[in-house]
Amino acid sequence: MNLLYSNDRKAEFPPSWYAATAHPFDRYPALEGEHRADVCIVGGGYTGLSAALHLSEAGFDVVLLEAHRVGFGASGRNGGQLGSAQRMDQEDLERLVGDDDASKLWDLAEDAKDLVKSLISKHQIDCDLKPGIAVLGFNDTERAELHDHAAHLTGRYNYDQIEPLDADTARGLCPSPAYAGGYLDHGAAHLHPLNYVLGLARAAVGAGLRLHEGTEVLGIDQGARATVRTDKGRVTADHVILACNGYLGDLNRQVASRVMPINNFIAATEPLGSEAQKVLAKNIAVADTKFVVNYFRLSADNRLLFGGGESYGYRFPSDIAAAVRKPMTEIFPHLQDVKIDYAWGGTLGITMRRMPYLARLAPNIFSASGYSGHGVGTATHAGQLMALAVQGQAEGFDTMARVPALRFPGGPALRSPLLVLAMTWYALRDRLGF
Repeated sequence: MNLLYSNDRKAEFPPSWYAATAHPFDRYPALEGEHRADVCIVGGGYTGLSAALHLSEAGFDVVLLEAHRVGFGASGRNGGQLGSAQRMDQEDLERLVGDDDASKLWDLAEDAKDLVKSLISKHQIDCDLKPGIAVLGFNDTERAELHDHAAHLTGRYNYDQIEPLDADTARGLCPSPAYAGGYLDHGAAHLHPLNYVLGLARAAVGAGLRLHEGTEVLGIDQGARATVRTDKGRVTADHVILACNGYLGDLNRQVASRVMPINNFIAATEPLGSEAQKVLAKNIAVADTKFVVNYFRLSADNRLLFGGGESYGYRFPSDIAAAVRKPMTEIFPHLQDVKIDYAWGGTLGITMRRMPYLARLAPNIFSASGYSGHGVGTATHAGQLMALAVQGQAEGFDTMARVPALRFPGGPALRSPLLVLAMTWYALRDRLGF
């Protein structure tokens, strides 16, 4: 089953609050016939559009092929959180890759946040960018662990944007009885993800990008000049960039063995008005310590945007609103009867270690994916790193690519059932508190 079409209508955004409040963006025609380019990019999310923008600004002739609409995938559906650091904790990265590369990875993660903020400013992208993400735990042990992590970032990396929260200060920000404290990261931020990705697309087209929507790539023939094949045309290019994340399908087995698609779900309540203060007292975003993380924030019109729950098959649940209401009311019991106006799912790519998988698949073919829920900054930055690598400046790309990437066990036929078993265990662990 092709994930590009498993849950969505062809070339249409899902019926999300993001789509309902997106700035208008013209459709671009499907590719037809034979074309030549310096670089052909497959995928029109953060990764592909960032690569396209940076390459076009550098004078390259770039063609981007998107099977649906730009921002159709995880880039236009996610929780909108621009987090600090890498997806794997710095302490774990230090043990995995050593202090030197861990320090470089920290710097790259800071570059990723700065890049997103600078692109929004430079290209005047209207996407409700606001500072602040709180990370909250459920008990005294988790609060202590989060405080230790904050102290580590401050002490080793001189990160001065992080504020420990005890139970009282945490509940002053997020009045939920579920949380026992954590930290507030003032350097992190949140935004309207679809308007951000559409802003990247406008900037890239303005810089000269040749954009084709409604164009599914069927295969790539490697060579000194690679050929990217679609149902109605072909692009011959000096370089190819794969930016497909959870929608890669069968385009490359090396990537598919290390990046697995999973589904995640978000609901948007009715506008809460003054009751929004019972959810968040300040306009920050929140993520918690559950393995299947809860993440939420308020929209510009005071709705609660709450993400929670995952699935590992192809299909979304028949009632996404009910699936999200369950974790939402565990955090906010008083919202048991609140009306949910929008509920949607999306497919993202995860890796075994939750670090993105960047790879040079051939001398002239690059790939980046597997952001594991940390893609707003990391994916944007990965696009820039691949654009620089095409130009022969590969230091940042190579640092990310050196992170050891494990294959999912069992191959395509077994990896999803094995992951379901693992996720069931983690969900049981979270529920029982051990």
